[in-house]
Amino acid sequence: MLRRDFLRIGVGGAAAAALGADLAPALARAKTLKISRSTETRSTCPYCSVSCGVIIHTLGGREMNTRAEVIHVEGDPDHPINRGSLCPKGITLKHDIVNDRRLTRPRYRGPGETAFRDISWDEAIARVARRVKNARDRDFIARDALGRAANRLETVAAIGGCTDTNEFNYLFQKIARSWGIVHLEQQSRI
Repeated sequence: MLRRDFLRIGVGGAAAAALGADLAPALARAKTLKISRSTETRSTCPYCSVSCGVIIHTLGGREMNTRAEVIHVEGDPDHPINRGSLCPKGITLKHDIVNDRRLTRPRYRGPGETAFRDISWDEAIARVARRVKNARDRDFIARDALGRAANRLETVAAIGGCTDTNEFNYLFQKIARSWGIVHLEQQSRI
């Protein structure tokens, strides 16, 4: 498109708007065409503790040998918190989902190593579990200086997230307290 054609179309659109042409149906139609065959999945924005609702539109993934592709992310108009609006970070959520640099597997860099390497989820979970167990065995305080029962672990902290369900966070804090962890936090306070 030449610059002259671009200006002609722009001036024509401005003139139509000035004359009172209603462009809302055309914009709604364009949006409908973009997401007409997509699957809607309702989710929660992971950026902060406000927990805004989002709708993620995907194509594919239901047929054999296909993979779902995210084509659009928008605010959920039925969500009671954000009522369809999103902050600047929430609007860019699609770019996080389809980013080719997004980590999808755990990575590990051992002592003295200069580069990270991919490890399996089983290995990552076992490594974290072993470190928590070692810290608890080494640093658990059964009694305080006066001989009273303390049952606390001060070298491990636990944090809950805003995208987790209430049930998950309830069980998570119960487990953390049963281990003696006293440093419990949630994402909304950070």
